[in-house]
Amino acid sequence: MSETEQSLKLFVVLSKAYKVVMSEAVKDMQRHGLSATEFAVLELLYHKGRTPLQRIGEQILLTSGSITYTIDKLQGKKLLRRVPCEDDRRVTFAELTPAGKELFDRIFPEHAQAIARITSGLSAEEKRAAVALLKKLGQSVES
Repeated sequence: MSETEQSLKLFVVLSKAYKVVMSEAVKDMQRHGLSATEFAVLELLYHKGRTPLQRIGEQILLTSGSITYTIDKLQGKKLLRRVPCEDDRRVTFAELTPAGKELFDRIFPEHAQAIARITSGLSAEEKRAAVALLKKLGQSVES
C-alpha cells in the first residue's frame, strides 16, 4: 500500500471512529438534558473555573454566535451566569452557578464512566499509544 493510500485509509478509519465514539458520548450527554455544546461549555467551566466568553469559543472551537446562543440557553437553565470583568469592560466571564456545579458534581463521574465504557475496546497501553499518536498528528498538521 502506498503512502497516499495509507493516509487515505487512516483518514477514513479515524473519521469513522470519531463518528461512532462521539455519537455514543453525545447520547450520554443528552441523557442529562444537555446538547453536546452545552455539555462542553459546562465541562470547561467545571474544570477551569470562570472563563472569558471569547476563550470558551477558542477552547471548544465554536463561533462567537454559537457561544452566545449556548451561553444564553445555559443561563436560562440557571446553570451558569455572566460576570463582567472589573478591569476591562469589553470582557465578560462565564461561571457555573451553584446549580450548575451541583449538576456537574453529579453527572460528570457518570459521564466519565460512560467514556470509559465507550473506549473499553482498547487496553490502557493502546489508549496511551493512541493519545500520543493522535497528538503527534495534530501537532504536525498545526505546524
